[in-house]
Formats: sequence, structure tokens, C-alpha cells
Amino acid sequence: MEDHVINPGSPESKKALEAPIDPKTREAEENTIICRCEDITRAEIMDCIREGYCTIDEIKRVTRAGMGPCQGRTCRLLIARELANYYHVPMEEVLMSTFRPPTKAISMGTLADAWNKEHAGGGKA
Repeated sequence: MEDHVINPGSPESKKALEAPIDPKTREAEENTIICRCEDITRAEIMDCIREGYCTIDEIKRVTRAGMGPCQGRTCRLLIARELANYYHVPMEEVLMSTFRPPTKAISMGTLADAWNKEHAGGGKA
């Protein structure tokens, strides 16, 4: 059996995009969780895109998607897909978000110990 691939610019694909979607299906799609760490839905991502946010970084700043413990390992590609679909560009043209190493909380005691070690004996004769 041969798979049938629809060309994105074909009349077939336009017809598929214009076909009415069952309300239950639409609701399920909108409630799909895109970022599990921050509990961000597809509807929230699409709202941002419709408001004019056009990069993953912009959406990340507004929704916190990609800022959870996984640092966007899953959701950044899902958001990129939504941007690519909305703006009709290939995924490769979607600007990927910037990455920063996750930070870890440091106790005040650790900071005080480091300061004491650095300044120990500094004022002694």
C-alpha cells in the first residue's frame, strides 16, 4: 500500500485546511498540553501567535513555555511546529530559542562560607 502525501501548496491541502473541524476535535486540539512543565496549552500558544509573537523566545517570555525543568526539550519543537504552520514556513526557518544553562539555588550559608574563605586572614598582620 502506498502512502499518499499531500503537497502543502496543492488544492488538496487547501481543501483540507478549509474543511470544517468537528467542535469536539477542535476543543481537544486546543486543550492539548504543549509544555508539560509549565502546563501551557496549544490554545495559549496559538493566542500568542495570533497576537503577533513570532519567535519561540517571545512566546517563552510571555507564557514561560520552555522554562521548566526540561528546559524546552519537548515543547520548543512543538511551538516551532505551530509557528511554521501558522506562518507557512518550513520548520528550518523558525528561529530556535536561546539556551542558557539552568541555575541551581545556592544557600546563603554557602555564599558566606565562600566569602569567609576568600577574606580569611586578609586583615591580619
